[in-house]
Amino acid sequence: MTQSNNTEKVLDAIDSPADLKNLSLTELQKLAEEIRKQIIETTSKTGGHLAPSLGAVELAIALHYVFDAPTDKIIWDVGHQAYAHKLITGRRDRFHTLRTYGGISGFPKRSESPYDTFDTGHSSTSISAGLGIATAKELKGEKSKVIAVIGDGSMTAGMAFEGLNQAGETEKDVIVVLNDNAMSIAPNVGAFSSFISRKMAGKRFVNLRKDLENFIRSLPGVGDNILSFVRKSEDSFITFFTPGMMFEAFKFTYIGPIRGHRLDRLIEAFTNAAHLKGPVLIHTLTVKGKGYDFAEKDPAYFHGVGSFEIPTGSPPVDKPKGPPSYTSIFGSTMVDLARKDDRIFAITAAMPEGTGLSAFSRAFPTRFLDVGIAEQHAVTFAAGLATEGFRPVEAIYSTFLQRAYDQIIHDVCLPCLPVVFAIDRGGLVGEDGPTHHGHFDITYLRSLPNITFMAPKDENELRHMLYTALQHPGPVAIRYPRGKGVGAAIDRDCQLLPMGKAEVLKEGEDLQIFALGSMVTPSLEAAAVLEKEGVSVGVVNCRFVKPLDNALADMAASSRRVLTVEENVRQGGFGGALLELFNDTGLSDVRVRRIGLPDKFVEHGPQDLLRSKYGLDSAGIIKEAKSIL
Repeated sequence: MTQSNNTEKVLDAIDSPADLKNLSLTELQKLAEEIRKQIIETTSKTGGHLAPSLGAVELAIALHYVFDAPTDKIIWDVGHQAYAHKLITGRRDRFHTLRTYGGISGFPKRSESPYDTFDTGHSSTSISAGLGIATAKELKGEKSKVIAVIGDGSMTAGMAFEGLNQAGETEKDVIVVLNDNAMSIAPNVGAFSSFISRKMAGKRFVNLRKDLENFIRSLPGVGDNILSFVRKSEDSFITFFTPGMMFEAFKFTYIGPIRGHRLDRLIEAFTNAAHLKGPVLIHTLTVKGKGYDFAEKDPAYFHGVGSFEIPTGSPPVDKPKGPPSYTSIFGSTMVDLARKDDRIFAITAAMPEGTGLSAFSRAFPTRFLDVGIAEQHAVTFAAGLATEGFRPVEAIYSTFLQRAYDQIIHDVCLPCLPVVFAIDRGGLVGEDGPTHHGHFDITYLRSLPNITFMAPKDENELRHMLYTALQHPGPVAIRYPRGKGVGAAIDRDCQLLPMGKAEVLKEGEDLQIFALGSMVTPSLEAAAVLEKEGVSVGVVNCRFVKPLDNALADMAASSRRVLTVEENVRQGGFGGALLELFNDTGLSDVRVRRIGLPDKFVEHGPQDLLRSKYGLDSAGIIKEAKSIL
């Protein structure tokens, strides 16, 4: 490809990865600049995972330049590093719709593009998936390459090492690209190390080394001993300068560290790796947020960010502030309670900012731990603390708590240990979509023996629930939504809530609305409208999913019409728990209608829009109420 003048954008001519292969190195570097600009401009409007994707631009370009996707399979771990990949693979004209309702997803999605090899959204899956794909290709007699791109903290999860271990043992042809952005495994190392490793990964050197190994092994009686010594000496020399020893222990051929923003070096390393047999790991060093000063200086904030002003990096000036978020109220309450109780210990899995624990970590550094992306470890670590008299609080997004289900059952609920799960992002989360919506936690937790499960109607009640949970002798889960509270007045002192007791907010005779958590406020709004139309509606803040208040059965019997409302799937959810209660108490002459999310994975889009679409707002509640009446 030759540009006719300097004003033409290289990106405008990239409709597929094949278009990269005719570009010069200078044009590829210009393309990287244009991609960064496009990512910044788009995410400033739509929000998104800005810093991770800015750091992986050259990786995406070099991978698609060297390999032949979609025949060669490129898997993006987590997927929030894949914006450049999307721009290169035929979605340039739709990129402005990123994360908007009906637009392209913020994560790789097989139904969206043949270049998206694996649906991702949660971390540390790429190596295992890549090994599965490579095994299948070998069984089918196909020779194409499989490349797993992992990093941005994902190597802290045990699953990544399980994949490395199996890949090394089976000796399948899998290339793992470690995107090390100084927020995961290793610090940057010098140019000399990079030079040594790249040269030692060249095709001629690798073949020479294998020939030498075969010759030494053939020496009768002493070959294996000599080979062991040679390997030890060579490894000691190489890994004196590099962290390759660990990956060599997994039987991977190690290449790196490579400067991850040098396209020439990336292309050379990927080209060399393409000739190798067996598992290969290419270690690249990148800067998270590369190319946007604000993201480079504060990559944690710009990891996943809302809309912002490009010149300042700040939220739009006309964006109303409104009430504080549930997350911030949780964080400030944790600090308040920890000042009075030195048993409180806070845990997060790589999300101190996102879960509101940053202030706690500064105030009580010895009683705080960020375990990285290791949710299973976080739960069992909390259990260990609890056995010694501490009161651990694990702050975690609903969607990520799913990753530690066995540990919740076996290590916390079975021994009935006082671990508190502060479940942020319970319900619909918005633009991150189906991999991040937290609409299963009621279903997967309420069946567990010994657990107490609460959901606050507002940010003030969240404070009281957290205080109550920390006084309880067994495991407690509190789920609360993403975003701002309802503007409730905040009580100065926290109060102990009566365990398992609902709160009647409004008396009514014709219909009882049993609402949970985020659905209490729209239920009150709906009841006010129905009241003006002559319908007497009661509204109950049920507070507890488990234990349920038996008095709810008596309330249901009084009106014989019940509407349950929850921001969770209906299957196995709060409404189902109430039906079980009615059945167990012999209540049969009651009409029950359940409002909740359907049996499907919900698409991405603004929270308010999705709630409206699925009837989880006052209009939807009014419609169902009139239907049951």
